Amino acid sequence: MRQRAFRAQAILAIALLLASCAGHPKGVMVPVAEVRPVPGSSKVDMLVATSRAPSGNPATLFAGERSPRPYLTAVQISIPPETHRKPGEVEWPKRLPPNPATDFAVTKLDQLHTVDDGRAWFKQHIVDGRALVFVHGFNNTYEDSVFRFAQIVHDSGAQATPILFTWPSRARLFDYVYDKESTNYSRTAFENALRTLAADPDVKDITILAHSMGTWLAMESLRQMAIRDGKVNPKINNVILASPDIDIDVFARQFTELGPNHPKFTVFVSQDDRALSASRLISGDVLRLGAIDPSAEPYRSKLEKAGINVFDLTKVKSGDSLNHGKFAESPEIVQLIGQRLVTGQTLTDSDVSVAQGVTAVLAGTAGTVGKVAGAAITAPIAITEMPRTAPPANKANQVDQIFQSGSQPAELTN
Repeated sequence: MRQRAFRAQAILAIALLLASCAGHPKGVMVPVAEVRPVPGSSKVDMLVATSRAPSGNPATLFAGERSPRPYLTAVQISIPPETHRKPGEVEWPKRLPPNPATDFAVTKLDQLHTVDDGRAWFKQHIVDGRALVFVHGFNNTYEDSVFRFAQIVHDSGAQATPILFTWPSRARLFDYVYDKESTNYSRTAFENALRTLAADPDVKDITILAHSMGTWLAMESLRQMAIRDGKVNPKINNVILASPDIDIDVFARQFTELGPNHPKFTVFVSQDDRALSASRLISGDVLRLGAIDPSAEPYRSKLEKAGINVFDLTKVKSGDSLNHGKFAESPEIVQLIGQRLVTGQTLTDSDVSVAQGVTAVLAGTAGTVGKVAGAAITAPIAITEMPRTAPPANKANQVDQIFQSGSQPAELTN
């Protein structure tokens, strides 16, 4: 038993160490003055809400500690020309200050002090009344989340106003538990941010894109909203969970407690996700949602019944050594998010353009897709063959109630 525990801890340490090796300069939030525009460069303007405490350092702005009050910041990021970067990559500066010709760089930054300031910013940057809200995962600094979201927005071509919610991650190797507790700490702050956004008359549609541990925060905040109001705000139309680090049984409960009028859900999974394997080891050896095989029972039937779209990225290659960030680093996948899912379009076998090797379960779309729903989809998307043997009986029992969307349990009214 001791050897098994030691081996699990060792594997976890190695996996998290790999995830933490950023190798880039810290403190990139000081705006860079542009003498003249860089030909071929692009700009991404985003509104950043955070439950982090201020760092007291203008180069980092916010730390990994927790704040009792939220903060709002308007940030503009310059993206270098395509000749100096590949889609899916964040070009961190090799030295400071960043060079906008070759690096991601902050070019504008304004601290906003009131909700009205935030509404004014949104009115100036509104895109078709849509908002794309991103929640990052474990082991992210403030600047990590800002630069990654800028890359996602740029490479996806999403026609939506970018909103980032960044929670207090210490971005340190052995602070997994602290980070998880920080997502719990931030549940109400994120719920309130969503409420404020939905209350804005200029906002017509909200898509939430959450990654890794951030998916826990997103699900818990939506669950809180549903418990308080009896439903999730109808403006929140789409929820995209990428590599969700959520216990499969807990997700089943969370999804149930959203009630019958929940948003449309899309989940990106990968069975070779090494970060989720490490998370499973320290979480009672319970499968993480982001590592399921959606073509295997009982998951396939339950997903179809719930109307959840699942994309299996196991065969997709990326530069991520942990296979944990494929959704952002694969150009085809990130474009699918921005050009199809954010706009609320239904995916079919005839109009989806995704990299070969991606598998999908398109569930709950029978009204618009017809024969495609729950059936094999070919070239370029295909459902993998069902395994000959089902998961163990005890696991099937554990997920027997998964993805049900009935009325709220009585105890939730307490």
